[in-house]
Parts: sequence; structure tokens; C-alpha cells
Amino acid sequence: MTVEKAARHAGTWFSGGLWHEDLADMSPAGSAYWLSVESFGIPLFLIGLTVLWLDRRGITPPTFIAWTLGAWTAVGAVVLPFTPWPLFALACALLLIGARRARRDNPAPKTGLPRA
Repeated sequence: MTVEKAARHAGTWFSGGLWHEDLADMSPAGSAYWLSVESFGIPLFLIGLTVLWLDRRGITPPTFIAWTLGAWTAVGAVVLPFTPWPLFALACALLLIGARRARRDNPAPKTGLPRA
């Protein structure tokens, strides 16, 4: 928000200046909005914080986080190969490795009713 000075367009954002904008012909305010507030940076930051929060409590993050991010990363790598997708792929791999190790070290109890 500050490196590219996207926040200077906040007046346009909150006054409805983007409501009828064509995505094929974006204004500087529209580009700044999509590259800052509506980028994937904020959700990825929250996912990272969630994973850290779970780890500090000894809870293994669910594998659906890694698989969902992995699918998103694969699409991004095909559409725009010159993005930081290898870092996302590495993060997904580490999440899956951690989940596998946790399952190996703490196998889930058998489900079902106990036999008499």
C-alpha cells in the first residue's frame, strides 16, 4: 500500500469511482485497488498467521489448506509463469510434509464401536 502509494487513491475507491470501471481499461486508481486491497496478499497473510497460530498450539493444519493453495498455485503458474509461484508451491509442500509427519507420529484412533 505504501511502496507503490496505492493509498493515495483511497478517495476514488470510497467515493464509488470504480463502480463503472471497465476491467480491460483500468484507471490508475483501479489498478492500485486490484494490486493492493483486492490482491491475494491479505488472504495469504491470514492463512500464514492461521498456520502459525495452529502450530503454536500443537495443532497440525488441515491438509485442505495445502491442497487448495496448491491448486491455486498450479493455475497461477500456468497463467502467469513469471510470478512467485515456486514459493507458494514450496509452502504447500511443507504443509503437506508436516501433515504427513504428524499423522505418522500420532496415528488417528480407529473409528467405530469397540468390540466386546
